[in-house]
Amino acid sequence: MSGELSGQVALVTGASRGIGAATALALAAKGAHVILVARTARDLEKVEQAIFEAGGAATIAPCDLAEPDAISRLGAAISGRWSALDMLVINAAVLPVLTPVWQIEPRDLNRGLLLNVAATQALIASFHALLRKSENGRVIGVTSSVGAKPRAYWGAYGASKAAFDNLLDAYAQEVRGISAIRVAIVDPGATRTAMRAKAFPGEDPASVKAPEAVGARIAALVGEPFASPHRERVEAPAT
Repeated sequence: MSGELSGQVALVTGASRGIGAATALALAAKGAHVILVARTARDLEKVEQAIFEAGGAATIAPCDLAEPDAISRLGAAISGRWSALDMLVINAAVLPVLTPVWQIEPRDLNRGLLLNVAATQALIASFHALLRKSENGRVIGVTSSVGAKPRAYWGAYGASKAAFDNLLDAYAQEVRGISAIRVAIVDPGATRTAMRAKAFPGEDPASVKAPEAVGARIAALVGEPFASPHRERVEAPAT
């Protein structure tokens, strides 16, 4: 498939559904070869098939980012096949139980910090060298508004996303003067995802935007000359 991202390689985590899948499809539609990362191979294969049917190119890479050494093994496999990585979209996240701060279970908090924070640092460490080899490396982190604006009962998730934002912002400052890598932190806003359905079980899914709106914005953003670090929120399309 030809397009403005033709010849470029993108890696998307949490690519089996929701915003991750929508972003992968949007990047492939613009010509990128997309590496699909998530835990479940069967779900990744469905996204891969949708990309193939649309004329795009993709490779699945089943991987549990919370497993020890999983990300380093993924990085070694990717670097063995591709000479550079042009786009890294860090989308995979877990929502700890929504509960008062004094009732947060340590195991639940640690799980959120492991996937939402530690895995983010490990992804950057594993793919920094490949990103530097790109003429226009871009890192896109999918965040949440509760990282910047604390909300009652969302303390565990909000704390993990605040740390997520801090890591990406610091990385952007560290690399902007020594490489072409640019970093953007994207808040998708209210979006129709499984995570949101878990957090807001009584909400009408039709009342919030589809993940395709976020995927389309990310696919457009990677082609723009944004200042790094860059932050934005994806609003619902005008009706």
